[in-house]
Amino acid sequence: MRGTATGREFGKTVFGTDIDPTAYMETLQHQADAMKAGNMAEIETMLLTQANTLDMAFNRLATQAIQNPLMQQMDTLLRLALKAQAQCRASLEALADIKNPRPVAFVKQANIAHGPQQVNNAPPTTYKPAPAGDDTLAHGKTGKSLKRTIRRQT
Repeated sequence: MRGTATGREFGKTVFGTDIDPTAYMETLQHQADAMKAGNMAEIETMLLTQANTLDMAFNRLATQAIQNPLMQQMDTLLRLALKAQAQCRASLEALADIKNPRPVAFVKQANIAHGPQQVNNAPPTTYKPAPAGDDTLAHGKTGKSLKRTIRRQT
């Protein structure tokens, strides 16, 4: 409903006040249903139309800026022209993304840590327990020397 009301207001300048809200809402619903079904033809047409319109706006504003002798007005017109150009590019980029989707990268794991971190991405191996009586831990430290190291660090 909101889209219909807004579209009607903007359409008055081009089509007059004879816009049928029910027909407009049915058109929007038809477009939404087509998109849900995977048919992007109307969206592609809309983006191409927007890009062309924005390109026309860019060219008109740039031409007006060149012909304007007042620096402040020239600056304003050029800024608007460049905004239209940027929006034109964004519309064309969106259209290109629809037509040629970027490949999706599946990342197995992202590890971001502050300080030491160990990540084992290899498949699990079979566990082999240490021989009886061997209390050597990682980095060759025994249980007693590891406790001393921890106490010194804290």
